[in-house]
Amino acid sequence: MRGKNSTLKQKLESTATKDIAVCSIVKAELFYGAMKSANPQRNLTLQLRFLAQFISLPFDDLAATTFGTIRSQLEAVGTPIGAYDLQIAAIALTNNLTLITHNTREFQRINNLLIEDWEI
Repeated sequence: MRGKNSTLKQKLESTATKDIAVCSIVKAELFYGAMKSANPQRNLTLQLRFLAQFISLPFDDLAATTFGTIRSQLEAVGTPIGAYDLQIAAIALTNNLTLITHNTREFQRINNLLIEDWEI
């Protein structure tokens, strides 16, 4: 966290780390960003240190099943979303969690997915 969004930072600081989980898909996207940066090793180290404090959730078989269900539902109504976002949503649904995202427009298409935007 570089402190660019004070609302997000306040939410993170006021939420117990035991109540925050980060899935492997989000980590992969963050690590990709670090590797593309001007200082990949430093940024990767900072991200690993920051993420270590949170629960880590994998994309497992249950999430894969949920992914298939959601993808088929969205395609049936002509509103598909990207595979990474779909995996993230499947992990949140499978674990009965609220998904924190600024991309509410995409995720609100998914039935029964609880979402919050901590950047507003």
